[in-house]
Amino acid sequence: MATRPKIDSGIEAFNNDLDKPWQFEEDGYTVTRGCAWSAPGCHPVGCGIKFYVNEDGILEKVEGDENQPITQGRLCVRCLTLPDMTYHPDRVIYPMKRAFEDRGKNKWERITWDEAYEIIETNIKDIKEKYGPESIVVFGGTGREGGPMCGPYGQAMLGTPNSCYTQSGYACYIPRVAAATFVTGATYPEMDYAGGLPGRYDDPMYKIPEVMMTWGKEPLPSNGDGFFGHSVIDCMKRGSKLISVDPRTNWLATRAVYHLPLRPGTDAALGMAMLNIIISEGLYDEEFVSLYCYGFEQLAERVATMPPERAAEICGIDVEDIYGATRMYANAQNAAILWGLAIDQKANGAQAGHCILALEALTGNLDVPGGQLLGDVTDSLADLGFGWSSLGPELQNKIIGLKEYPAYVAIVLNSHADLTLEAMETGEPYEIHAGFIASTNLLAGTCAAQPKRWHDAMQKLDFVFAADCWITPTIQCCADVILPLATFAERESGVAVHYGASPNMTGSVVNAVQVGETKGDLEIQYEIGRRIMPDNYAKFPTLYDFMEEFRFGNNIDYNELKEEVTRQRKVTYKKYELGLLRPDRKRGFNTPTGRVELYSTMFAQFGEDPLPYYEEPQRSPISTPELMEEYPFVLTTGSRVYAYFHSEGKQIPLLRELNPDPWIEINPKDAEKLGIIDGEWVNVENEFGRCELKAKITPVVRQGLANAQHGFWFPEEDAEEPHLYGVWRCNINNLMPHKFVGKLGFGAPFKCIICKIEKLNK
Repeated sequence: MATRPKIDSGIEAFNNDLDKPWQFEEDGYTVTRGCAWSAPGCHPVGCGIKFYVNEDGILEKVEGDENQPITQGRLCVRCLTLPDMTYHPDRVIYPMKRAFEDRGKNKWERITWDEAYEIIETNIKDIKEKYGPESIVVFGGTGREGGPMCGPYGQAMLGTPNSCYTQSGYACYIPRVAAATFVTGATYPEMDYAGGLPGRYDDPMYKIPEVMMTWGKEPLPSNGDGFFGHSVIDCMKRGSKLISVDPRTNWLATRAVYHLPLRPGTDAALGMAMLNIIISEGLYDEEFVSLYCYGFEQLAERVATMPPERAAEICGIDVEDIYGATRMYANAQNAAILWGLAIDQKANGAQAGHCILALEALTGNLDVPGGQLLGDVTDSLADLGFGWSSLGPELQNKIIGLKEYPAYVAIVLNSHADLTLEAMETGEPYEIHAGFIASTNLLAGTCAAQPKRWHDAMQKLDFVFAADCWITPTIQCCADVILPLATFAERESGVAVHYGASPNMTGSVVNAVQVGETKGDLEIQYEIGRRIMPDNYAKFPTLYDFMEEFRFGNNIDYNELKEEVTRQRKVTYKKYELGLLRPDRKRGFNTPTGRVELYSTMFAQFGEDPLPYYEEPQRSPISTPELMEEYPFVLTTGSRVYAYFHSEGKQIPLLRELNPDPWIEINPKDAEKLGIIDGEWVNVENEFGRCELKAKITPVVRQGLANAQHGFWFPEEDAEEPHLYGVWRCNINNLMPHKFVGKLGFGAPFKCIICKIEKLNK
C-alpha cells in the first residue's frame, strides 16, 4: 500500500483498551472483531461485532463485542441473524445480466465481473456521448455504506451531476441538516452520550444529562443517524429524566415524566410555544444569548404569536403539559434533545428543526457535557463532495432542481427527488436515459412517494445497472446488470459514527469471510470509476489509498484501525470559545454573523422566512376539513421495528417470524366503530392511492390516528412483472403525494397525511 503523509486534523485519537486482539482463535473458531454497518442493521452506529468462522471458512455465528466502547457487547437481532443473510440461497453472490427485452422477467444469467464492467462501461460511455453525462441518474438510498456514497457514485464514478435520493423532499435527515447548517453552522447537533470519551459516562469531563427529550425519534429500534439508542437507557439508569414528544405511546414514552402526544405534523407549533415560555419566563441562558446568539428580539416577537394555549389546541395536547415539559427542560443544569425523522417528514419540517435548535441555544445546551455535541469544523471524515468539482461549472449547473430549489441542491449536492421523477417522465429540462440503482429498494415503500410512477419512469430508461445483496422489486423491474454487494462481514472499509460529523468513534469494517464474488461499495466505485472517470481516481494507486482519503479524510491508516478495531476521537466542549467551529479559527459559530442565528440570514438568502413559523400539513383536519368525512384518520408512517431495517430482512426466517405481515396500528375504539378485529386485513386509502395492511389494534395510538408500517414486500411470492414480489399490495407509499414539499424543497408529509380504513371484502 502506498504511503502518504497524513493530514493533521487537530483531533487527537484515543485507542480503546483491548482485552483481545482484532483476530484470535477460540474453541475451534477464528474470531474476527470489527464493526457493523448496513446491511443488515442500522447506520452508521458501528456496533461492535465478533465474527465466528469455523474451520471450513463458514461464518457460523456472530456476537456483540464487549470491547467496543459504545455498544459494549449489545447487538440487535438484525445483526445476530447476519449468518442467515450471508448464506441465504436467494442472495445475489455473482454478477448477472439479462436482455433489455427481458426486463421484469427472471431470466438472469451469471457473468464475470470483467464482463459486467465492460457492459456498464460501454453503455454509460455511449449514453454520455449521445445525450450528455447529465442524462444519467444514480438512485441512492441508505445503502450498505450510508448516504455519503450516493453523490460520489454519480459525480466521481460516472461523471453525472444527478445523484438522487428518491424520497420526496429528501425527507430523511437532510431537512434537519439544512436547519442546523443555516442556524448553527454545524452539521447536526446530536445528544452527547460520551461516545468519544475514554472513560465514557464515568469520564471526569462528562456529565449525565439531567433531562433528555426524545422528539419524533424512537432510538431503541432505530438507532437513527448513528445514535446508539440504548445510550438513552444507560443515562436513565444514571438518573436522567425523560420527556417524550411523539404521537404514539412507545416504550420510552411510558417511562417519561412528560409525554406530549401531539398531532402529527404540528411540531413547529409546539416548538414555538416552548420558546415562548422560555423567553417570557426568563428561563434562557442570558450570557450565552448575549454573546453567541443573533436575532433574539426578532425570535421573541415571532414566538409570542404562538401562546401555549393556541399550540395546545393545534397539537391536541394538554397545555399544562407544555408548560411543565418546557420548564423541566429549561431549568435543567444540562439537557439534550434527540430529534428524529419525524421532523423531516412534513413540509414545515425545517421550521420545526429551527425551533429545536433555538431551544438548544437559548438554554445554553450547545456543546456542553451531556447536552448537544457539535463537531469540530474538521470533524467530517468522508469527502461528501468527492467528484463534484471535476464536473465543471457547465455540468454542475445542469443538476436537476438547482434553479427551483437551490438550498436543497447546495446542502446535499443531489438532484431534487421530485423534479428528477418529473424529468424522467417528461424529458424536461432534458431526457434521462440511464440509471444506477445503488443499493436502494425505492419501490418497496421505503422512500419514494408514488412508487408506481417511479416504476413506470425507470422502465423507460435505455440502460440500468444495480448493486445489491438481493434481487429486489426495484431491480427486477428494470435492471439489466446486477453487481453483487458484500455484507459488512465480507468487505474492508470503515464506519464513522454520525458520518464523522461529531467527535465520537470510528471503527473498522473487516472481511471475515468471502461468499461468492461479492464486493463492497468502495471497491465497486473505485473499479468502475477508474474505467469511466479515470482522472478522478488517478491519485489513488490502490483501493486502500482511495478508502483512506474518501472514507477517513486521510487521517487514519486502515491497517492500524483494523488492529485497534475502534478509535475514539478526542472530545472538546464549548468549541465556540476556542475557535474550533470556524475555518478561520475565530470564536463563535460558522455562520455569516458568527453566532447561532435565531434569525437565520441563510434562510433569508434562499428566500425563506428567517424566523420559525407554523404551517398546517397540506392534508389535515384543519387545512382540509372538507376531506375528513371521507378520510377521517390522520396517518403517520415509517415507525421503526426491531425486526427490519426498512425493506431488508424479509427473507430471514427469524425476522419474518417476529414481523410476518405489514400492519397498521388502530385505536381499539376506532376499530370497534369500524367493526375491525385484530389481525384482520384492511383497506387503507386516500386520494393518492391505496394498499392492504393487517390491523393491529392497540392503545399506543389515540383515536383518529393510524400508524402504518413501511418497506414491506414478499420475497417468497412471484418475482416477475406485474407482481414483483407483491410490492404494490401492501405499499403504504402508494398513499404518499408527489411534491408536497416545503418552500425550499425540503420535507414531505410521510408522517402527516389523511386516510380512511375499512374492512377488506375478499
